[in-house]
Amino acid sequence: MRVVLSTYGSRGDVEPLVALAVRLRERGAEVRVCAPPDEEFADRLAGAGVPLVPVGPSARALTKAAPAPSSLPQRAAAVIAAQFEAVTAAAEGCDVLVAAGMMPAAAGALSVAEGLGVRSVSVTFTQLTLPSPDRPPLTYPGRPLPPEVTDNRVLWELDARNVDALFGEALNTNRVANGLPPVDHVRDYVVGDRPWLASDPVLDPWQGASALDVVQTGAWILPDERPLPAELEAFLDAGAPPVFVGFGSMPLHTSPDAARVVVEAVRAQGRRVVVRRGWADLALIDDRDDCLAVGEVNQQALFGRVAAVVHHGGAGTTTTAARAGTPQVVVAQAADQPYWAGRVAGLGIGAAHDGPTPATASLSAALARALAPGTRARAAAVAGTVRADGAAVAAELLLDTPAREDGSR
Repeated sequence: MRVVLSTYGSRGDVEPLVALAVRLRERGAEVRVCAPPDEEFADRLAGAGVPLVPVGPSARALTKAAPAPSSLPQRAAAVIAAQFEAVTAAAEGCDVLVAAGMMPAAAGALSVAEGLGVRSVSVTFTQLTLPSPDRPPLTYPGRPLPPEVTDNRVLWELDARNVDALFGEALNTNRVANGLPPVDHVRDYVVGDRPWLASDPVLDPWQGASALDVVQTGAWILPDERPLPAELEAFLDAGAPPVFVGFGSMPLHTSPDAARVVVEAVRAQGRRVVVRRGWADLALIDDRDDCLAVGEVNQQALFGRVAAVVHHGGAGTTTTAARAGTPQVVVAQAADQPYWAGRVAGLGIGAAHDGPTPATASLSAALARALAPGTRARAAAVAGTVRADGAAVAAELLLDTPAREDGSR
């Protein structure tokens, strides 16, 4: 069986597909992943023995450029066009296509599958993209929802109009050029009637009292067997567990002095610190021996050996820290990250920083809450409830279940 997994976005959009690809290969499927051409994504897939089909421009370069919100339709048009070009060739003759990532990329990939007559599944990694009267939608840059409107149903209707205004013309231009009819509502086309929710039911319990028949598989996580670098091992062994600080694929444009702030905040709690450089380019601020900067590392192995994890609130990092039983401090930047910060605080497994721009005092106060004995005990208790089989569940659904039952189109 041939399966194509398609996404466009940051590491958090690519990593789950690596996990699913490996589980599919274990069951004898031929798999390829369509994703941005960034070297870190290519290396991660190559390490898992999965070929990468590069699609569109570098996600890291695009993110670090901090383009104006007004350019979103133009950027989305380029992403959609790239999907039609690259995914069409990759999906020719395949049996099923899985579409994830940012809305225009998923819309393009699903359209490709439709044009080829290939069954497809739409996947999201957080329920916030699924319409529900129980909560408001996320907002798009430059298109805030009116604060005076509190009816979630009305807000989701406004969201549908925003999505059509941002992505509809580009999607339908490409669809018509490829012999497909235009779609009336982009969001509804992407979500479909039976979307998959690839998140953990404890961390992200589906609460939608809506008409959608959501299939929640659990988060797609691949066990990471890579050893930690020798320098990091030595640092961990040299003293008490440090605090890990990393903001993943977030460039932190709002905090140019982020490295100094986070290091001083951790030191204020009497702790050593491991700083992950990431897309924020965090670095050491002095030559003291209580701080170490690292690049790409096995976070599954590292998080179990630190006192707390300070991060941006991506779904993957939140889940990894929760599985490790390590308290978290979430400094949410955008999109679904405030939601994950709220879930961490609500579950009692960490603290949510107030706002996206930390100061030394505010981050230190949040870290103090996370380092409290009660928080660590609660984090350890929740860790045992977080599932690790989501990718295996999804692979079984794709390969063993008829299309009408697995949510395929």
